[in-house]
Amino acid sequence: MSKQSPMLNRLSRLVLGASVLAGGVLAGSPAFADGHHSVSLPKKTSLEIAAEKLPKVKAEDLLRVAEQKIGVAENASGGGTEFHNWYMSSPRAKETLARDGGSVRAYANAPWCAMFVSWVGEKAGIRPLVGWDAYTVTWAKWFKANQRWGTTAKPGAVVYFAWDDSKNLSAIDHMGLVKKDNGDGTITTIEGNTGNGKVEQRIRPKSDVVGYGYPVYA
Repeated sequence: MSKQSPMLNRLSRLVLGASVLAGGVLAGSPAFADGHHSVSLPKKTSLEIAAEKLPKVKAEDLLRVAEQKIGVAENASGGGTEFHNWYMSSPRAKETLARDGGSVRAYANAPWCAMFVSWVGEKAGIRPLVGWDAYTVTWAKWFKANQRWGTTAKPGAVVYFAWDDSKNLSAIDHMGLVKKDNGDGTITTIEGNTGNGKVEQRIRPKSDVVGYGYPVYA
């Protein structure tokens, strides 16, 4: 048996300890071996790989973009915002129409909480890491499929609500962005299509939250 250097043995012990804390070895990941243990490291997700090619944006940067639009209101028909207009002209509109049916014209006065968050991600320069859609349920499922879904409120997280207190993704009614966890069972959010049809900063009870999607930030 060949003799390992003290430095390599120490590295192997550190890697093994990190794997145990993370819940064990992840299959299909790069591995280190010290003659006694074979330890795998987590693979990068597709979103983490995409993040390497995009601008380094922090959660506070994205929230700053959202805050600048507080007060923007819909028209008497429930639409007409810059978020509607942008989404209707985006390639994503054609993709969601192919999936859901309807016409581009129908988006003009559609509920726009999802279109608002889509727009914010685009203007912050990390739309592929935030996602984009006009349908809250599909968007939440996208986060879950990309292993970026959880139940902890974090600044910059995309938050999904169900007004019947359901925790089922299919029951989601509304979405926004988390500004902060208030530590008292509530969160401060920035949302579009809320209140009187505006972009507003709100305080919401966590009991209304289905879950959170986590964009990849710097």
